[in-house]
Amino acid sequence: MSSVSEGPFLSSSVPLLTPNHRYATLLTDDGVPVEAVYEPCTAGFGARGSGPGDAVADTPVIVVAHGFTGSVDRPAVRRAARVFSQRAAVITFSFRGHGRSGGRSTVGDREVLDLAAAVAWARTLGHVRVVTVGFSMGGSVVLRHGALYTEESEARDASVRVPVRERRMGEHLGAHSDAVVAVSSPARWYYRGTAPMRRLHWVVTRPSGRFVGRYGFRTRIATDDWDPVPLSPVEAVPLIAPAPLLLVHGDRDPYFPLDHPRMLARAAGEGAAELWLERGMGHAENAADDALLARIADWATGPPSA
Repeated sequence: MSSVSEGPFLSSSVPLLTPNHRYATLLTDDGVPVEAVYEPCTAGFGARGSGPGDAVADTPVIVVAHGFTGSVDRPAVRRAARVFSQRAAVITFSFRGHGRSGGRSTVGDREVLDLAAAVAWARTLGHVRVVTVGFSMGGSVVLRHGALYTEESEARDASVRVPVRERRMGEHLGAHSDAVVAVSSPARWYYRGTAPMRRLHWVVTRPSGRFVGRYGFRTRIATDDWDPVPLSPVEAVPLIAPAPLLLVHGDRDPYFPLDHPRMLARAAGEGAAELWLERGMGHAENAADDALLARIADWATGPPSA
């Protein structure tokens, strides 16, 4: 999980970013190059530094995990980064198969390695508190990452709480998150209960759908089935504690109805997760307005016991 090259991408890659931003191509544990962008905090305690070299240990960083077909340069991701950067430093990145990252999307499976690379990069820049915020597919990824990458598993290479099929996914070096926020996340795999999810499954599983994904949504999708089936979000949430967990979901989400966040909250256990059900909100980063993003950032940058 190291940076194999750094420097500006082509000017069309991530528009409207300031010179204080830092660009990197991160290498995941399975060898996939992932584009990433670091943005310093623009206000408060983070304003003392003008770039990552000036970051102090008490400046939190939010690592943003976008939804399926997103990337670092999508408007909704850039908007979330702008709001978050008013309270913390921010790292955005493109999952494999998205944007200028390499590889192919596995729709939430190997993407955990992409997030781990971004979190590890945040720590090499000097940040001590790292909070992951994921939307939709990214929400499922931050939940699984929170279960698989813990301080305990970094201290000893025996993740006894994690099913055997998920062990040794990565090197576990500085890749754990200190708090987790999942927005519009599914609770279980293979859900087809809504029309948007049936369309998504067509995009992912059919050759004609993957063609549309590649040329219509700029998303390259792997053709292989999951083998083994990865730990599901609802299986992951009980393993995240003691790290704080926030679940955010809209009551008008057209992809995943409210039984998904409620299932996740129940699985986390008594008092282990905070659940926000947002009235009138749709799905993921496109539906999260600035006020909600600011509330999420306030939660993420609050005291560890928040």
